[in-house]
Amino acid sequence: MEDVADAVVGSWSIQFWPTVGLVLLALVYFRGWLKLRRQVPHRFDGWRLASFLGGVGTVFLALGSPLDTFSNLLLQVHMIQHLLLMMIAPPLLLLGNPFLPLLTGLPRPIVREAIQPFLLWNAYKRFGRWLTHPKITWIIFVVMTLGWHAPPLYELTLRSPTWHIVEHACFLGSGVLFWWPVIQPWPSRPHWPEWAMIPYLLLADVQNTVLSAFLTFADRVVYPTYSLVPQFPGMDPLSDQHAAGVIMWVPGSIVYLIPASIIAMRFLSPRRHGRGELATQRAWKARASGKVDVVDRVDKVDTSTTSTAAVRIPAKRRELVPTAHAAPPRSPVFDLLALRFVGRVIRSLVFRRVLQCALFGLAILIVCDGLFGPQIGPMNLAGTLPWTHWRGLSVLALLVFGNFFCFACPFTFARDLARRILPGNRQWPRWLRTKWISVGLLAIYFWSYEAFSLWNSPWLTAWVIIGYFVVAIVVDGFFRGASFCKYVCPIGQFHFVQSLVSPFEVKTRDLDVCRSCKSYDCIKGNEQQRGCELRLFQPKKESNLDCTFCLDCVRACPHDNIGIIAVAPGRTLARDHFRSSIGRFAERTDLAALVLVLVFGAFLNAASMTLPVENALSFSRLTLDLISRPAILLIFFFLILGLLPVVTVTGCALASRWFGSVPATLRGISCRFAMTLAPLGAAMWLAHFGFHLFTALLTPIPVIQRLLLDLHIATGGSPWWTLRTPAIPQLLDFQCLALDLGLLVSLYYAWKVSLGLAAEKRKAAPAFLPWAVLLSSLYLCGIWIVFQPMEMRGMLH
Repeated sequence: MEDVADAVVGSWSIQFWPTVGLVLLALVYFRGWLKLRRQVPHRFDGWRLASFLGGVGTVFLALGSPLDTFSNLLLQVHMIQHLLLMMIAPPLLLLGNPFLPLLTGLPRPIVREAIQPFLLWNAYKRFGRWLTHPKITWIIFVVMTLGWHAPPLYELTLRSPTWHIVEHACFLGSGVLFWWPVIQPWPSRPHWPEWAMIPYLLLADVQNTVLSAFLTFADRVVYPTYSLVPQFPGMDPLSDQHAAGVIMWVPGSIVYLIPASIIAMRFLSPRRHGRGELATQRAWKARASGKVDVVDRVDKVDTSTTSTAAVRIPAKRRELVPTAHAAPPRSPVFDLLALRFVGRVIRSLVFRRVLQCALFGLAILIVCDGLFGPQIGPMNLAGTLPWTHWRGLSVLALLVFGNFFCFACPFTFARDLARRILPGNRQWPRWLRTKWISVGLLAIYFWSYEAFSLWNSPWLTAWVIIGYFVVAIVVDGFFRGASFCKYVCPIGQFHFVQSLVSPFEVKTRDLDVCRSCKSYDCIKGNEQQRGCELRLFQPKKESNLDCTFCLDCVRACPHDNIGIIAVAPGRTLARDHFRSSIGRFAERTDLAALVLVLVFGAFLNAASMTLPVENALSFSRLTLDLISRPAILLIFFFLILGLLPVVTVTGCALASRWFGSVPATLRGISCRFAMTLAPLGAAMWLAHFGFHLFTALLTPIPVIQRLLLDLHIATGGSPWWTLRTPAIPQLLDFQCLALDLGLLVSLYYAWKVSLGLAAEKRKAAPAFLPWAVLLSSLYLCGIWIVFQPMEMRGMLH
């Protein structure tokens, strides 16, 4: 151990000139920052200084630490060095707004004689604008990344110290250019709107994923030099290369996804205002009171003591206030129902009934085929459409549009028909107005799906659908409202929870209109249209929980004040005020249990189809000498779906209360944080169901051909049972991206909850840490699952 420590300590390769350059850079910035801090403190506060110095320190760590020495021996160390130079140091440097501090920190004669002529040269200005354009910066970054990782150039850098320095300079320079449009350091001006940085970052992540996947799954050593250098114990060149690919893949993707997620959250937030927009709003109020006509905002920089005057950086900016005849600015909100043609179609009850009829007819066809067709899952509609295509498409719809399946639900269509005969006048028992029934049904479903191979039994699938119709008709045929949807239906509860991260929500457009309304038609209904059967009062409604997207409230509202409005996915998870029909998260143990069953069930359902878990279950069955597979699965599911969530969540809640000094009760802490696990669970469902959907996309074609032949609608020929769905190489990238985004969103809202619950702001981090560990553990389990061989259910080959 001492030899290893001595080797690490002795491996610092502190080079004189690069170190002197970094120290001078830090000193010049610090000198300029001190001057500007006194004049424009809101532009150059302490965290800007810390960020820039952190960037300088990161560059020094990459070039002077043992990372540089061991990079010639281990590819994974070299990859860490590249990540620091391209993805960590550049954004830290740019967040320091380095342009003015560096100019101000330099001696004035140097600025006046050597730098000012270039800054005032129009050709130089045009070149700078061209060089920082997002299209150019993205291309330069990608070319540098892929080019220097090509084996010939990479091998050249390993042999030549000079080319190694050139490579590092290219990485750092291209990294600064790449992050420039994302961070937009002041006082630069953006080329594109902020939302355009989302595809900018995601496309960069795609090329990162392609390169890292190539290194991770390559079956040969890509860079031969690493086969010739001394090997570390337990580490061969190929495993080192695979580790390097994973380092580039996971941390690299997270670096791209964090800013993309932040920008998406800000863009989708309907209450978001930029500083300029807030100033305009204030100017409007002043204009209304007759106090001002034009607002001049001045960033007061004393140019007599700085070099900014020589650079002619404009310090004064005039914001014109609209005239009295113009309308005040409105919050940026996107409403699906405000679209001319699309809005009219979606809100139409006829459109909903057409979709319900179509799915109702399809359900009858599936049931008939399941009962009377061939009892081989991949050859039967009941073995393909419900378990592969419906589940995959419904999750995609949830994350793109909202609760689309409940909108077109065939079970509520049958219920509405039955209500013409059945009374439906009873009140649902008060003691059953919780989610516990659906929690139990979901747990039974997860177990029975594996225990009885529902996916491969068309007959059982048909009877499950029949039972679903019967229960829906009986419950809502004798009880008022939508008791089946709200308290019983496990499919509905699945969609309610996953739609927490949907980008759209049924909500009011203007709360002031609701405050002045006295009819309450949205919940009571009127002569032409019934109100919300789930008793969701729109002014107090938040999120998609318990909302079936039936749009009865939209059609009943006399003021046309309800829309399907774009929101930040999961925004309701950060706060805990009273919600219509839901109450407060901290008081809903049943709702927290529902979320936990669905989150842990997502990982359990996917893991049960992998080869290692299947082998472990078979081994346990032989070892314990159990009489049946359902029995061993019952124990396994009880441990993973019942005991594990209780133990982990309770442990995390205790740790949060202890380390974070959270004054809330253990129940309140558990319920609040349990809700933040929902985005990661939704990501796992998307990764899992998306995999089966896209790998078995064409399987219904031969099944439909077989059905048409059986019904004598088509004659001649035979079904295309050998038809294969084309392989999608990017499918694994899609799964990893989904899990990455799910983890980031869950971590973000867990942090927001920690800030809200902690007694002091400094205690938020200790309160957050246990949940970050839990979320990261689930994420790693998800990554492990998607990399395992998985049973191809619903397919003949």
